[in-house]
Amino acid sequence: MNKPFCQSCGMPLAAAEESGTNADGSRNDDYCIYCYKEGAFTSPDATVHSMIEECVPHVRSAQGISEQEARDMLGKVIPTLKRWA
Repeated sequence: MNKPFCQSCGMPLAAAEESGTNADGSRNDDYCIYCYKEGAFTSPDATVHSMIEECVPHVRSAQGISEQEARDMLGKVIPTLKRWA
């Protein structure tokens, strides 16, 4: 089953309230609430590398994997997402 996920950080979007918002307040299903609010990226100067580093602790905690395993996984996924491709 394919679940939607943020096209900036890769976070699974399991519930509607996890989706970002457009400038008009409508839901944006491409991005999460942490990456995209009111029609703009919350970290407009972010790079692929900085996004990977920001996500490492969250993935590590959520999946119970090592820091290096999280970094390796994110390094394969994040560069392929819509925001970075």
